Amino acid sequence: MIRYVSLGEEVAVNMYSAMVTLKTMDTYLYEAQRQGRISFYMTTFGEEAINIASAAALSPHDFVLPQYREAGVLLWRGFTVQECTNQCFGNKDDKGKGRQMPVHYGSNKHNVITISSPLATQISQAAGVAYSLKMDKTGACAVAYTGEGATSEGDFHAGLNFAAVLEAPVIFLCRNNGWAISTPVHEQFRSDGIVSKGLGYGIRSIRVDGNDVIAVYNAVRAARTMAISEERPILVEAMTYRVGHHSTSDDSTKYRATNEIEYWKTARCPITIFRKHIHRNGWWSDDQESELYRHVKNQVLEAIKRAEGMEKPALTELFSDVYEKMTPNLQEQERCIRDAIHKYPKDYPTDFHV
Repeated sequence: MIRYVSLGEEVAVNMYSAMVTLKTMDTYLYEAQRQGRISFYMTTFGEEAINIASAAALSPHDFVLPQYREAGVLLWRGFTVQECTNQCFGNKDDKGKGRQMPVHYGSNKHNVITISSPLATQISQAAGVAYSLKMDKTGACAVAYTGEGATSEGDFHAGLNFAAVLEAPVIFLCRNNGWAISTPVHEQFRSDGIVSKGLGYGIRSIRVDGNDVIAVYNAVRAARTMAISEERPILVEAMTYRVGHHSTSDDSTKYRATNEIEYWKTARCPITIFRKHIHRNGWWSDDQESELYRHVKNQVLEAIKRAEGMEKPALTELFSDVYEKMTPNLQEQERCIRDAIHKYPKDYPTDFHV
């Protein structure tokens, strides 16, 4: 049984501010991609509550293995808008040294494992991370975020089975947002959502309204307590809707009705719902709302301006830190690239020589 915990004013206001920050960052970085300033982007429109509420319910010591719509989890943990923007532009301050495509965040400092493009790889990895945390008696858990589409991958089933057998303290948090790119839920599986899949592996499973901040917070908080105190995996299925396109490579109006999108964008918007809650409690005002949006907009636009104007990582960064000592095949690759740059200097920026 989940014990309900209400949110205090400070936590609630901080969560709301983080949700607005996430949505604003998504809005302007999405537009930056459309303008050709970055190559790719994925938004979390409609799923802001899952990001922020789940992050708030966790401990900073818990290890997060995200999919690709968890930028809000990083923001809550202290990863800045500037750091997110640097990653998307792949500049010299990008923690990933420009090696990853945009939105593939990661932060050793914040215990967030770098996002991988292949679907569902993080799920089986999370079982191993959690087992390690258990063996070291850290009092922490692992959290693997995934969409419902990834539950059709083999890694999902392997990961849940490993976690169940090893009794690993891991939370599998599934964002059931209705769509796996253009494939609707009813064409993905015949089971009753995702909770039944967890139960099939002997894993206690919770279903929650993913657009309700307080419900998500309480569900994840309870899941974390059970995972650590009982040393067992827990599955949380957060029911929501992907308001945005799957990515900037997708046009969702080709396969779903615009009025369906508009309904979830307005009537079921988690930010709007939560704003009404904090306003009703006397914790928020229209003046605070205007000031927050003004501040966050300026913050994001300044971060984009700075990130775009920054130089790219040096060529040497492409090969460093892959291995402790550069292998012969990497040495050969670096030599070939430098030869090509010297042979065609007009086709490459001069800073590639660095």
